[in-house]
Amino acid sequence: MAEIRVTYAGMISVVVGLLTVITGLVFTIILTRTLDPVEFGTWGVITVLFLGVLNIEPIISYWATREVARGLESAKTAIFSSGIFSSMAVIIYLIIVHFVHSGTDTDFESIFLAAFLIPIIFLNRVLSGINLGWKPQAVSYGILVMGVTQIPMALIFVYFFDMGVIGIIISVAIANISSIIVLAISARETIKKEFQIKFLKKWFRLSWLPFYPGIAGMVHAYDVVVFSLMAGSVEGIGFWTAAVLLPNLISNSGLISTAVYAKLLQKGKMENIQRNVTQIFFFAFPLSAIVIVFAEPGLFILNPIYQIAFPVVIIMTFQVVLNTLSTVFQSMLKGIETVDVDEKASFKQYIKSKLFLLPTLLLIQYSIYITLLVIMLWAAPPNSNLIDLITYWAIIMLSTQIPMTIWHYIMVRKNLNVKFEKNIIVKYFVVALVVFSLIYFVSEQFLEYDNNIFIFVPKIILLTVIGICGYILITYLIDSSTKKLVSAIINELKQKFD
Repeated sequence: MAEIRVTYAGMISVVVGLLTVITGLVFTIILTRTLDPVEFGTWGVITVLFLGVLNIEPIISYWATREVARGLESAKTAIFSSGIFSSMAVIIYLIIVHFVHSGTDTDFESIFLAAFLIPIIFLNRVLSGINLGWKPQAVSYGILVMGVTQIPMALIFVYFFDMGVIGIIISVAIANISSIIVLAISARETIKKEFQIKFLKKWFRLSWLPFYPGIAGMVHAYDVVVFSLMAGSVEGIGFWTAAVLLPNLISNSGLISTAVYAKLLQKGKMENIQRNVTQIFFFAFPLSAIVIVFAEPGLFILNPIYQIAFPVVIIMTFQVVLNTLSTVFQSMLKGIETVDVDEKASFKQYIKSKLFLLPTLLLIQYSIYITLLVIMLWAAPPNSNLIDLITYWAIIMLSTQIPMTIWHYIMVRKNLNVKFEKNIIVKYFVVALVVFSLIYFVSEQFLEYDNNIFIFVPKIILLTVIGICGYILITYLIDSSTKKLVSAIINELKQKFD
């Protein structure tokens, strides 16, 4: 059983998460600048169809992570099972394609050939699940390799060869295969174990449990559909998508806790778990400050017409911080749940477990959220301003997130005795507030908006780097835990290069 290093894996996840934001943006720009609307729409249809059929995959990875972390030899079974389940997914996908193609103007050849991606993506996700319970940092390596690989592949097959959607399929396939190679090498020791049919039987018997959280996700995803139907326009969705894009950067702060889930599965407890929660705030505060300070410039970079949506960015910043904490707390609670250790555990025992309770709470939260959104849109005057509507939308999302985060914190405090290190957290908040208030003042005085993004973006990057350096320097000088974190990072780098 591999020893899981929480801080090491977490730091790698944070860095990779920030890098993949860049690679994902570059990949998207290549597609939007190269494909015509029909081609881009076809790729959009493919990705939506994938969301449905790929819901089968957690039947394997959900359990593989928990079992591998506990030293059970289910990795090889998971690898071989991915072929079985992905074959089922391909059949379902092709049936859906038959009906979708007949009612749309999508290119049948492209949408049909995309089926070949399903087994590749399945295997990549299963290997990620295995590594999450074995060596969590390897998951980040796989994501980074995939993100970096898909850019030159897209340039070759989509931009230079002008192969359209088929070029995207080839690019995504090669990127996933690159990730698979990295993940397979990392998990090679545990994959060498024997295939055991008992694990496959268990996964089939308990397949309903990995499916259940997806229901809450589906309910939450309907917000866009509800808004577009009741508002009578998709224009507001464009402003919403742009405004939500920036705050999503903050969710990377939660990646510092990537390995906590596996560590708790492995040991049942974890030292310095409070410190890990504090480190989330160490990253969340400066990232939140960056998003708020550069809300208008960030929207301007996407498209100047989106600038008026900056209040939504600010509201969603708080929502994303709370949601990030909630997500981490849920991982901790699932990590200490042991109902699945007992192979004879009954259906009733699973229903009473945290594995069922946590997604149930999310389902309740999202149901209330959708209901309030419907009521707001129904009560809004017919001539309501779109920006006002999406602002109310953001307020509803934030207001339903607050009680859920509080509840998750109460559960974590009760079950793991986790408490916020208030003094340290306040230090991080004050430093972020002071440093980025100065950055905001400088930007307001000297930053000139230029439609040439190659001139404007470097200015934003420079101010951001100055702010980050100032934040790290001051916290390093006044906080001992920051000194330990920075020293740990430096020592890891020295070991890598020595």
